[in-house]
Amino acid sequence: MPSHEILGGKIQVYKRENSPFWQCSASVNGQQFRTSTKRDNLPQAEEFAEDWYLELRGKWRAGLLAATPKKSEKTFREAAAQFVKEYEVITEHQRSPLWVKGHKLRLDLHLLPYFGDKGLSEINAGTVQEYRLWRVEMNKKRAEGAADRAALKKRELEDADKTYKGREPGEIRKAKPPSRSTLHDEVVTLRMALKTAIRHNWLEHLPDLSPPYKTQGKIVHRPWFTLEEYKKLYKTSGDYARNPGQERFRWDAEQVHDYILLLGNTGLRPDEALNLQHRDVKMVKDEDSGQLILEIEVRGKRGVGFCKSMPGAVKVYQRLLNRPKWEPQGRAPRSKKARAAAAALPPKAPWLPQPTDVLFPGEHKRIFNGVLDRAGLKYDRDGNRRTAYSLRHTYICLRLMDGADIYQVAKNCRTSVEMIQKFYAAHLKNTLDASNINKRKPKKRADKKAVSEARVE
Repeated sequence: MPSHEILGGKIQVYKRENSPFWQCSASVNGQQFRTSTKRDNLPQAEEFAEDWYLELRGKWRAGLLAATPKKSEKTFREAAAQFVKEYEVITEHQRSPLWVKGHKLRLDLHLLPYFGDKGLSEINAGTVQEYRLWRVEMNKKRAEGAADRAALKKRELEDADKTYKGREPGEIRKAKPPSRSTLHDEVVTLRMALKTAIRHNWLEHLPDLSPPYKTQGKIVHRPWFTLEEYKKLYKTSGDYARNPGQERFRWDAEQVHDYILLLGNTGLRPDEALNLQHRDVKMVKDEDSGQLILEIEVRGKRGVGFCKSMPGAVKVYQRLLNRPKWEPQGRAPRSKKARAAAAALPPKAPWLPQPTDVLFPGEHKRIFNGVLDRAGLKYDRDGNRRTAYSLRHTYICLRLMDGADIYQVAKNCRTSVEMIQKFYAAHLKNTLDASNINKRKPKKRADKKAVSEARVE
């Protein structure tokens, strides 16, 4: 970048790479000033810069040059950097790496572009509310920009006599405000960064970050399967396991069928089921009911916990325990030479699962979603998408509908009674006792004989 100094180095005249004009900068009373000369000729730019500097000096001497106070406090960007540094180290092996990554993404994508250069004392309830409005406006601008880019690309391809294969500009997803949970997660990240600043004495107190005009959230139930839908689901998965179409899909189809039944009879979270090893599962006889059940040592979201299954999970686990690993795994050989070489190999002996092997190697998401589509159960009546987590919700709801104790269900599912009451018991009709609701106060009958005698007297 070419630069020159005039008036003994008091003024710097320079040109940026992407600008045809010369810029000038000078320092007056310890404060830096910059401006563009609007000149592309160096002598003219130097003359402009000299006049501009003398004018600044005159304003300063007359007291007309307002000094911009320097920020002595820390900015939100510094607090966010310190929070990320501490949080990643302190929560190592205690929080999922994806959870930590989520905080970083929220800071980089949304919070730092808005709060990054603000002083910590400038962040208050008003600026947080303005941030919520800014998020809504940014979503609208992104949607409009996507539609404009699609329209421009379509015109360019049509002018070049090419076919446009993208989505029509009018079909671009309309802008909608961020959901309440999305904004809540972003404010949680903001609050954690501000608490980091408080711990380092960069901020005196935490501002009120709660949303104004907050109304009570609508009670909605999480997507689950009713008893009839659950029966339809595992019958569909069983039919697919018996007739997968191609033999190389049979082992995976059988695994998905048992996965559906095991989660529906234990209430395990999907990540807990994927971490489950054979040494974590024991078949025991329940002392109270006398039935054979599974005792499972669970490792997942809440650390180590325990779960006792329904009796229906025993046969499912026995199938998993006695099912040899299918060989060869993966895609079948395509060329004749490769197929001949594979056929010439001696057959491998069946390899039964070992105690340290997981029950469900691989997630089998594609097959599970295919089973949902075949059964027509991908969405519930409210349009909520069902996933493997819906099997846990199904277990909880069916247990409550059968009259199980809510505290014992919460302990068995490694959650709280409050969560179950909020997301499950609120929408189940079986939690309402009609005999107590429809009680009527008995009517007292007056003694007609006593009334008639009183009237005679």
